[in-house]
Amino acid sequence: MSLDKMGRRPEDKLLDDENMELKTAGPRSRASALRRTVFFIAAALCFGLLLLFRLSALRHPLSLSWAGPEDRGDQYLLGVGKADITGPVVEINLMGYADPNQVGTGLRQRLYSRAFVVADVKRPEDRFVYLVLDTQSGDTAVRYGILSALKALGSEYDVYGHHNIAVTGTHSHAGPGGWLNYLLPQITSKGFDHQGYKAIVDGAVLSIRRAHESLQPGYLSAGTTKVFGANINRSLFAYLANPEAERARYNISTEDDGSVEKDLTLLKFQRASDFKNIGVLTWFPTHGTSMLGNNTLIAGDNKGVAAYLFEKSMREDSSAAEGFVAGFSQASVGDTSPNVLGAWCEDGSNQMCSFENSTCSDGRSQSCHARGPLFRVQDNGASSCFEVGRRQFEPAKALYQSLQDAAVPVRGSSVKSFHTFHNMSGFSFYLPNGTQARTCPAALGYSFAAGTSDGPGAFDFTQHDGNEKTTSPVWRVVSHLLKAPSEDQISCHGAKPILLDVGEVYKPYQWTPNIVDVQVFRVGQFVIIISPGEATTMAGRRWKDAVKSATATLFGLETDSIARKQTAPIVVLGGPANSYTHYITTEEEYGIQRYEGASTLYGPHTLAAYINVTLAHIQYLGIRKSTPPSYEPGPFPPDNTNRSLSFITGVVRDAAPFFKEMGQVLTDVDRIYHRGTEVRVVFVGANPRNNLRLEGTFAAVEKLNTDLGGGGVDEMWTKVRDDSDWSLVYHWRRTNELLATSEVTIVWETEDWAEPGVYRIRYYGDQKSLGGNIEAFEGTSASFTLL
Repeated sequence: MSLDKMGRRPEDKLLDDENMELKTAGPRSRASALRRTVFFIAAALCFGLLLLFRLSALRHPLSLSWAGPEDRGDQYLLGVGKADITGPVVEINLMGYADPNQVGTGLRQRLYSRAFVVADVKRPEDRFVYLVLDTQSGDTAVRYGILSALKALGSEYDVYGHHNIAVTGTHSHAGPGGWLNYLLPQITSKGFDHQGYKAIVDGAVLSIRRAHESLQPGYLSAGTTKVFGANINRSLFAYLANPEAERARYNISTEDDGSVEKDLTLLKFQRASDFKNIGVLTWFPTHGTSMLGNNTLIAGDNKGVAAYLFEKSMREDSSAAEGFVAGFSQASVGDTSPNVLGAWCEDGSNQMCSFENSTCSDGRSQSCHARGPLFRVQDNGASSCFEVGRRQFEPAKALYQSLQDAAVPVRGSSVKSFHTFHNMSGFSFYLPNGTQARTCPAALGYSFAAGTSDGPGAFDFTQHDGNEKTTSPVWRVVSHLLKAPSEDQISCHGAKPILLDVGEVYKPYQWTPNIVDVQVFRVGQFVIIISPGEATTMAGRRWKDAVKSATATLFGLETDSIARKQTAPIVVLGGPANSYTHYITTEEEYGIQRYEGASTLYGPHTLAAYINVTLAHIQYLGIRKSTPPSYEPGPFPPDNTNRSLSFITGVVRDAAPFFKEMGQVLTDVDRIYHRGTEVRVVFVGANPRNNLRLEGTFAAVEKLNTDLGGGGVDEMWTKVRDDSDWSLVYHWRRTNELLATSEVTIVWETEDWAEPGVYRIRYYGDQKSLGGNIEAFEGTSASFTLL
């Protein structure tokens, strides 16, 4: 340490000099020095108070409002809404596994539409609506129905149209089917079901209305976290066909090897009035196939569980506004699976399925089944479903909490969207390398019929090596009876051996779409690609990279806060949306022809075509663009709502057994139960298709509350569970077709955290008479004690 000539350290000399200045200065100089000292003390006190306030904010989420407006980004008009879309829970085929024998028998969890509206404060007509439906996908007929219903609401809703409404599905395979626009997915559901279709449309519109009516100034912020144990790649053999150098870019670790995306992106909606959060919208890829192909209870699958857990956790959270909505949207879902223990042969061999084509020792795929994390529980996948939902919820909630202090604010006043209908049956375009390419009329390959390890197909179809030479000659006859593909169609589809030439069949109406939706939303630097199909992991990456590069260039030409802050685009992909177009693979994956490649409808250049059309319209996301692209002269996809075939029979009547009445208890509860056990009660029931009880419930758990007032004991029953809760399960069973009798079993799977007390089970039903009149009734169990 250096000393001066007097043996003083530098800091000692500074103090001595300051003291000497005070001693030798005049009164005015001493007063000035005193004022400076007081100022520094006051500043230190203010800083200390601010530090204490900051530490308090870390402990109490509500205190997140400490940040200045500049830290929150730009203001937008924000609104969220949620509504019931639960269709018929019995006697209708479930949508997803394409198994005609998988017919609904009850309800595990209600289905919802969750709406998120974002609008420009200065130009409120610049807005978009992102819908997350607990359905297998978006759909053309549903989208047409939503737009028609919004138009009927009056001029206030004229701001919504094709260009700014995205109808996405969580890809649950546990919802009722029969509502899709094209013939192929209608076959296993015996045609079109108007009741289920109307439930989805009405609920989606109601959620939009609730979001629209709640619009208010607010802020958006984004963040990303990792989610482990919730997805794997079910077609790894096809994924490995992608270039090694490209795969290496995403291979971070053994746990995050790039074969699927582990990133969950969250967009937080915060109102400006009190800085409370009104909702979150997340994107993460995992198939809605936790509930297995033998499940017959309606549910939102793992995404529905994640949303349920998040919304439930926010009811007592001081940072959340009342009516908080959590949307868990799909991302690049195509080759993902929630059955994270892999595919195993259920033939007694205890061997994993073959890597190349997912078959077992007999060379067939029927015994090959993927296993969820709790596959040993014999509940048709319900336990694994809840677990995978929880594995998405917990990282999302942790990310939400961290965003209160370390958010990436969404900046830039621009709220833009574009949407176009594009005919993929023979679209010619140039690839980035200058090579000319084209797409083909839709067709499905032989491996499509093999299914996946999440839900294997029937007969002798296999993935990867399926063709007319490896399957029964019967299928070639079936294929040609539908329509024999032309030589040009065969050449166009390349590596795909065509089983069903569905894109060229128009009788009795179109089997699959050829006209597809291409759509992108933008708010500030946040960009959402709306995919009509199930993009695989690498296909989604390429699409997002192309959009990220193009929007980065676009943002660089702008002069608002995005350019000033040099904010990079945040790009996510959501779907399947608007019209279900099956799968979207890379060209390399397509060449392998596993299930995903065989289900890529428009040939090997499908992904490149989507990217080409997207980039051709990216200019409409610029701040200087005030109008979306024109839809004239078309083309428009058909609306088959009122021309679709239906062989679904309605309810004729309901009756109670002799000497019984509706709602009467047939098997009552025991007197005492311990938490963690099942409470089960059986009632004389009626068909739930008589009344879907939208925004209501078929079942409830009621708790006895006792108030010891001055005038005596006041007892009141309070509803503490309904059929939106995962733990309360509704089962329906027809007991006699001729006599029209049925039974309803309500099961409460009591939770470990349930409050001890006295409870009872209530059933809500609706009876249909032979004349068509429908009358509501109720049934109530005896009371029981939960310990």
